[in-house]
Amino acid sequence: MTKKLVIVESPTKARTISGYLGSDYIVESSIGHIRDLPRNAADVPASVKGQSWARLGVDVDNGFKPLYIVPTDKKKHVTKLRQLMKQSDEVYLATDEDREGESIAWHLLEVLKPKVPTKRMVFHEITPEAIQHAIDNPREIDRSLVDAQEARRVLDRLYGYEVSPVLWKKVKPRLSAGRVQSPATRIIVERERERMAFTAAAYFGLAATFGVPDQGQFSAELLSVAEQRVATGKDFTADGTLGKPGSVLVLDESAAAELQAELATATYRVKSLETKPYTRKPYPPFRTSTLQQEAGRKLRFSSGRTMRAAQRLYENGFITYMRTDSTTLSETALTAARNLVTAKYGKEYLPDKPRSYAGKVKNAQEAHEAIRPSGNEFQDPTVIADTMGATTDEAKLYDLIWKRTVASQMRDALGESVQVRISGVGSTEREALFAASGKTIRFPGFLRAYVEGSDDPDADLEDQERHLPTMSEGDNTDLIDLEAQSHATKPPARYNEPSLIKRLEEMGIGRPSTYASIISTIQDRGYVYKKGAALVPTLTAFSTVALLEQHFDNLVDYAFTARMEDDLDRIARGEEEAIPWLQRFYFGNGHKGLKELANANLEEIDARAINSIPLGVDSEGVPVVARTGRYGPYVQRGEQSASIPEDIAPDELTIDLAIEFLEKPSDDRQLGTDPETDLPIYVKNGRYGPYVQLGDLDDDKKVKPKTASLFKTMTVEEIDLATAQRLLSQPRLVGSDPEDSTEIFALNGRYGPYLKKGTDTRSLTEEEQIFTVTMDEALALFAQPKKRGRGAAKPPLKELGEDPNSGKPIVIKDGRFGPYVTDGETNASLRAGDTIDGVDMDRATELLAERRAKLGASPKKKPAAKKKPAAKKKPAAKKKPAPKKKAAPKKKPAAKKTSAEAAAADESSPSDG
Repeated sequence: MTKKLVIVESPTKARTISGYLGSDYIVESSIGHIRDLPRNAADVPASVKGQSWARLGVDVDNGFKPLYIVPTDKKKHVTKLRQLMKQSDEVYLATDEDREGESIAWHLLEVLKPKVPTKRMVFHEITPEAIQHAIDNPREIDRSLVDAQEARRVLDRLYGYEVSPVLWKKVKPRLSAGRVQSPATRIIVERERERMAFTAAAYFGLAATFGVPDQGQFSAELLSVAEQRVATGKDFTADGTLGKPGSVLVLDESAAAELQAELATATYRVKSLETKPYTRKPYPPFRTSTLQQEAGRKLRFSSGRTMRAAQRLYENGFITYMRTDSTTLSETALTAARNLVTAKYGKEYLPDKPRSYAGKVKNAQEAHEAIRPSGNEFQDPTVIADTMGATTDEAKLYDLIWKRTVASQMRDALGESVQVRISGVGSTEREALFAASGKTIRFPGFLRAYVEGSDDPDADLEDQERHLPTMSEGDNTDLIDLEAQSHATKPPARYNEPSLIKRLEEMGIGRPSTYASIISTIQDRGYVYKKGAALVPTLTAFSTVALLEQHFDNLVDYAFTARMEDDLDRIARGEEEAIPWLQRFYFGNGHKGLKELANANLEEIDARAINSIPLGVDSEGVPVVARTGRYGPYVQRGEQSASIPEDIAPDELTIDLAIEFLEKPSDDRQLGTDPETDLPIYVKNGRYGPYVQLGDLDDDKKVKPKTASLFKTMTVEEIDLATAQRLLSQPRLVGSDPEDSTEIFALNGRYGPYLKKGTDTRSLTEEEQIFTVTMDEALALFAQPKKRGRGAAKPPLKELGEDPNSGKPIVIKDGRFGPYVTDGETNASLRAGDTIDGVDMDRATELLAERRAKLGASPKKKPAAKKKPAAKKKPAAKKKPAPKKKAAPKKKPAAKKTSAEAAAADESSPSDG
């Protein structure tokens, strides 16, 4: 019997589709890209290593021809695909219907070189009907999409490999620059600059509580005094001054107290009451960026966590393709949604005709539907909860998608808004006007199904009702309470993931499908860390952005970056050719190209100036600056310097705080003189803890003095000269093995105290044993088999509860590289800005999810009570897929993660949706 081979990107997608196709089909995964540009010098074939362009992996002098190689870890799988192809009489390339998927399909065709008919099948949901329709309606590979993806890949490689080395030389090793990550970092840095330049303005207001007899109480704020509006925060500029002096009344503490006393005995009445009807229309169905934003606001998911959950939902057949710019719903989806509205909420909630949403986003591709539940009938969220676990990310995200899709086909919400003005005249005959507002929902419409969150999770939802007592103009009101309240203007809020994604999309920078990887990259590279949900730039980010702004201004110019995105989309539509465009970008045409920018006048870049942020001057006029250095950020005044604690954000680093760091008494002190060498012995506090040091550092810093860490039981304050000498005496010679005369030493190492005999080692349980262990005890330890591990497990530093995805307990532990979160299977180190007390369950699951994504692993689900879909997949068991997939974790099966394997300086788009 002949077979038909269907190749998809991921093992999960393959398993789902194989359950829908009969025994005539073999469904196999390519596990992402099967070839790519070289990731490092070792990947470059020997035949081209001598070429000037080999380091780039792109022949810039020969039409920008990419050097594609099959990575070592993919060669075995390519062989497997070739063997399966020999067993087949027809091949279907069923990768995703976007640029990345089209590129994967083209690479499969180029590498496998099938001798049997090969077709391209595409679908945007994984259901039996959609898969059969794709089989029946194949097409050819779209070369315009392939060219566009290849142009992006080449562009990102050139950008990263040419600019990143400049950062290594002038800022810090192992940094990277990228077409989207660098402008994204600049956006975050610019917001922090605004916060640093911000000056708070203080002002006062009056808050009143009024009562209406037999109706209740309500709150109101002072609006004006003697027809002059009272100042609010929006009246002040960023430097703390009034935008229009004299236009408003600014109350200070004494003026507010005086007015409070004046109005305490006033008589109040309703001066005006205005009621207006309002209409709220439903929100469009989700597209990629709005799903990431809303999951961030409502579920507190990072963009990466959202996309991983969405990928699993798609591959398991529960939602349509999750990388899309479209808000369009198919006729099938419209029918399913309208049927659900009638059945669940009643006919009064169903509009007369289906709603359509034609909103366009910059650089949108309408190749796909909106993100919605898949199929002709939407599965209820309880089904996904039963299948994948009620507390899993997938169940929570599906519930969000289901509600948003159904709500998009419901009637408008109708209500009334009320504006009330309360007038009171005090002892000085000045009229004080107080304002109150209310909102009443008359018909909830789509709000019965869905209420969108706010960018500020702590703010009231916009759609929440606010009731006021029944009253009419002229009615008297009773003053229940009157309070003077102090206020201060606040700096602009830092970006969080949802607001950064919104900003990037507004500016036309990058693709929504790349945002999750970009946000992860700028954190991994040390440009940004999270403080709660806020994205905080490091001083390294400041230095990098400063260098790029001064010497590569076009590359981080927002308009230029958006134009590049437009150009790449024109290439995708076949309106522009890729090679001439790359030629202009790299070599220039009436302007400096990337090659010249990256290689010319590097000596003019002042690394010291680039890495410095002026903070001001001290009382004697001496400049104080913050700098990034090899061992972390520090402040400097003349020859004096001091480290900046990692938890200090740039906007918190004031001149006063910097001077406090500089003038803080040092714990460093000289304990005495070593009698053998006549060198001084010091105790010092270092970046990795306290230590003792023998002698001073040479002026040329080529010869480092001997050092030894303090034991955990020791403190800088208590250590004496004798103890320091003992620590510096390590390694201690315990004796020689009588059998072979090999010397045995006791010493402290990276993983704790241990014994060393030649190349053999044995762990000690306590640091003090370094000086107490006897020869007999040492021989006894070496006589025993070597134990793996570090003895008894330490108790966790913090218990967070049960992982909603795996059901396993999540704890924070202390490791040799610092604290980390673990569920017993996956470990994830805390990042800069994370504290043990500050890490909650949401942050822990986010760290674990990001770590699993890098490892190519998934959390093991809690066993579901019933999983009916498994029965449909029994025919696939004949192929015995399980043994073949054991190696999958090593191959990073996530279909869209190949860019993470690229070199550090290479920014690649995992998908261009």
